[in-house]
Amino acid sequence: MWHELGQLMKDTKKHLMTGVSYMIPFVVAGGVLLALSVLFSGKSAVPTSGALAKLAGIGTAGLGLMVPILSGYIAYSMADRPGLAPGIIGGYLANAIGAGFIGGIISGLLAGITVFFIRRIKVPSALQSVMPIFIIPLVSTIIVGGFMQWVIGLPIANLMKALSAWLNGLGTGNSIILGLVLGAMIGFDMGGPVNKVAYSFGVAMVGTINASTGLPSHSAMVIMAGIGVAICVPPLAMGVATIVAPKKFTTEERESGKAAIVMGLVGISEGAIPFAAGDPLRVIPANIIGASVASATAMGLAAGNPAPWGGWIVALVAQKPWAYLLASLIGVAITATIVIALKKNVSTVATDAKAEIDDNDDFQLDDLKVL
Repeated sequence: MWHELGQLMKDTKKHLMTGVSYMIPFVVAGGVLLALSVLFSGKSAVPTSGALAKLAGIGTAGLGLMVPILSGYIAYSMADRPGLAPGIIGGYLANAIGAGFIGGIISGLLAGITVFFIRRIKVPSALQSVMPIFIIPLVSTIIVGGFMQWVIGLPIANLMKALSAWLNGLGTGNSIILGLVLGAMIGFDMGGPVNKVAYSFGVAMVGTINASTGLPSHSAMVIMAGIGVAICVPPLAMGVATIVAPKKFTTEERESGKAAIVMGLVGISEGAIPFAAGDPLRVIPANIIGASVASATAMGLAAGNPAPWGGWIVALVAQKPWAYLLASLIGVAITATIVIALKKNVSTVATDAKAEIDDNDDFQLDDLKVL
């Protein structure tokens, strides 16, 4: 049994790529629709009224399904259909507790491993026919859901509180160091808990308006400029990397790269998640380095961003827009270069990850047995 588990975990890369392949359509559809709603609104924020708000709602729904689908199909790759329920529900809970796509990877792998062990429990012959459609999904969902709620949830909440307190304690004295820290946090998990703490810190800073100028303080706008630049670096860099070095990426990733560029331009960092989920050990460090350098550069050049948003769209209202854009280009170049240097040419295993499981997709009535 342990040897079989070892073989299963050796294919972790394939399982991740399977999850990513099913997640990409949700990222593309949701991300592009959300990006278009922001772009057409003419404001550096998600629209809150009218038809564009409805469009944004559709996009947000797509992005909201991204982590559950990632988690569910990682589990599916490991355990076939019985892994879907615990994987998708675990991914939903990962979203709910703010664990982001990293939480989705954890829940997907945990669901696959849990089903692996449950399948090896000997049960009476009368129960064997309902194991795959009732007992395995039920028991595995309880285990995975409980783990996400009680084991992962509390540490995530405590981490966010600790990071918030730490950022507030740093102050705004050394803009370069603060920029490096904020950029690294933004680039780490793209919409996850660490990213949200840094973004919320910037939003809180620019949320205080000076009555005499009608704008936030200069230091607050500089901080938000660093954050805004860091937000767009991962998706833009991944998009650029797929164009410069297409052999390093699967066909689906190359298509996702086009959508990532659109999302990066309007400040939606989730466009880089498919790349980070499929190859976290290479992509996440590259994102951290590029985003931190970009953020520090923007803050060092005293670019200012009065809007609680990121991406190139806010360059229209930024102070020193040339510094804002220059900093983002530097970060994109760094991240794209690192990713291209670290990644190998895509393997047939990664390219065919989705194809390998498609043969099992057809549902047969013979799969259902009635006692």
